Amino acid sequence: MNITVKRGSLPDLDCEVLLVGHFEENKAPEGAARLLDEGCNGIIGELIDRGDFEGKLYTSSVMYTRGSIAGKRILIAGLGKKGEFDLEKLRGVFSKAAQKIRDLGITQMAASLDFGEMKFAIGDVARAAVEGALLGLYRFTPYKTLEEDKKGEISECIIVENRPELLEDIEKGAQTAQIISRAVYCARDLVSTPSNDMTPSILAERAAAIATEAHLTFEALGEAAMGKLGMNALLGVARGSAEEARLIILEYNGGKKDDPPVVLVGKGITFDSGGISIKPSDKMDEMKSDMAGGAAVISAIKAAADLKLPLNVVAIVPATENLPGGRALKPGDVLKTMSGLTVEVKNTDAEGRLILADALTFAKRYNPAAIVDIATLTGACVVALGDYLVGMMGTDEELKKRISAASDATGEAVWELPLWHEYDELIKSDVADIKNVGTRAGGTITAALFLKRFADECPWVHLDIAGPALLSTDKPYIPKGASGIGVRLLTQFLMDRSQASHVSHP
Repeated sequence: MNITVKRGSLPDLDCEVLLVGHFEENKAPEGAARLLDEGCNGIIGELIDRGDFEGKLYTSSVMYTRGSIAGKRILIAGLGKKGEFDLEKLRGVFSKAAQKIRDLGITQMAASLDFGEMKFAIGDVARAAVEGALLGLYRFTPYKTLEEDKKGEISECIIVENRPELLEDIEKGAQTAQIISRAVYCARDLVSTPSNDMTPSILAERAAAIATEAHLTFEALGEAAMGKLGMNALLGVARGSAEEARLIILEYNGGKKDDPPVVLVGKGITFDSGGISIKPSDKMDEMKSDMAGGAAVISAIKAAADLKLPLNVVAIVPATENLPGGRALKPGDVLKTMSGLTVEVKNTDAEGRLILADALTFAKRYNPAAIVDIATLTGACVVALGDYLVGMMGTDEELKKRISAASDATGEAVWELPLWHEYDELIKSDVADIKNVGTRAGGTITAALFLKRFADECPWVHLDIAGPALLSTDKPYIPKGASGIGVRLLTQFLMDRSQASHVSHP
């Protein structure tokens, strides 16, 4: 969808549908809705007066203007209660409105961001509205062949604003939203692609193409190179598959040459059967999503480059399949990691922490300012936090605060769990330095404590996205399936960090 910002008044615009908002407690239309109402002989006000539209959140109603103004239709969207309204709800409002417009077969829309008195900066409002519309319209259709599945798309959205002093901020907000939304689309596409078409080598090829497009430095290490580095944990997981593993490395250098980078590490299991400790067959098809962390960091570094952020970023994705086979890793095996620590493998389905162990050790070669890893790591996190929350654990308070602030800004909700030191005892091994699982209790925490040993003293945060990476039901602006979780969170974190750095070092 092409997004443009135009100076003008909504009643004067010749468009298929004009989108405005209305708060639940308002007795009469406000902002742009009031202007349209005046131009259309009071049809919006009458709708409200008769109780046919109450402005409840995510509801909408379509009216025909019958030539009273240039636009052919008005879609009034419910904003809910004014005191409860925030930018996260605005994303949902624009998503639901855009979906309704698409379902009506309309390909062109225009919208005003004037809802009356607002407490948010107009640039933030523009960004939230455009993100909501774009993210809500996402569909994954490359494998659809039937005509009924090929519905039309909205080709144009015009944001109309008559106050010239606001145009620049609206344009910046809309442009940022488009860049970030394209990155989320990228992650959703990578995760949604079936594992027969998303092997480790294919993921590396897709990352290489993204690097070319975004002017990133790209490298992918094969198994021989990883063997020389001593990455035996990653290679141990890969042994059961006929597909070769890859270590994907993307670099964006937007900061000063000597500035230490932020390193993003994403789990890239392109299919997870559980290995010898095989998973139940029910829902195993969803295990193509076990590379959602890898997809998030590839897409976030793409967004950082497209936004031209003034900082250095490295994205590292250990990519492999986890399958049973004659050469597969077995329960009871001991692996020597790149760090030198030995790991007893108690369960081959706890493979994510094994590949991340070597990736975190590799990440320290960059002398990073911070490391953030993101992974669909533990089912225990879903038990603890449900399907929509990201589990956060880490060693650096300031880093955790920055991630939490990015969470508040984007609506990608994180909840901190403690790295309780007493649980370290649960992953001590009788035959090796550590083992890759503890007891059933506190599984998310013990997995993070395992990773902590490989992050060492570097400022580090771990994000467990096992719940929200793949959704079984629609959310307001996240259609069912791959959510792209982490892309907006990490991008906002990088944006905030680059702004703070720019203020500190003019």
